[in-house]
Amino acid sequence: MFEKLEKQTLSGQVYARLERLITDGEWGIGSRIPREADLMEKLGVSRNTLREAIRGLVQVGLLETRQGDGTFVTATSELSAILHKRMSRSSVIEALEVQHALDREAAALACLRRTDEQLRQMEQYAKQCFETIERNDHEAYREADWMLHRTIVMASHNQLLIDLYENLFEKLQISFFFNRFIPERHSEVGHPALIAAIRNRDAEAAVRAVDRYIALFKSPHEETDGSNSLNLSGNGE
Repeated sequence: MFEKLEKQTLSGQVYARLERLITDGEWGIGSRIPREADLMEKLGVSRNTLREAIRGLVQVGLLETRQGDGTFVTATSELSAILHKRMSRSSVIEALEVQHALDREAAALACLRRTDEQLRQMEQYAKQCFETIERNDHEAYREADWMLHRTIVMASHNQLLIDLYENLFEKLQISFFFNRFIPERHSEVGHPALIAAIRNRDAEAAVRAVDRYIALFKSPHEETDGSNSLNLSGNGE
């Protein structure tokens, strides 16, 4: 009824070790992994064994080898690599519609399930967003905005939703690309209304707040028929 399990090959063990370095964040996205000779010495394996493991990680999208430059981390998980590859073929409007659906559900669930500490974090990140707008620091705004949206999703306490959101948007930090319009109308449709709704545990108001800001960010792209593709460089330009 059951077949004997095969022992993991040496290259499989190396694959698992390197994958753990990536998923645990020791090797971050965009970083170049150590030289082949250094890895061979640290792991105590041959060049062929190491290369076989690295090829496997390249095939699933966690690593990318650039001729003459080295091997770089491109995703933190196989799910992230798969979703990112699919997102690269999507338009801005398509991505916005997906973000809209996930943000609506996350906001509604956050109203029901958020902790006081998570609410405090949301208020802190929302304040940081306002302050970075005031000093026109778009890079700092990008980080604060991402952390705010991520905290709202975390407050849903739905692990599948959290995994989908983080793996879809971890590289794009997609909220920044659309929320770049917030500085002009932040007080009208941005974070304050959403945070207030979550504070009051008003799911309907939270969903309305999401609908308003997504509608604002969609309009410039709909005017260009929504066919413009996503910028995957991570610089928002």
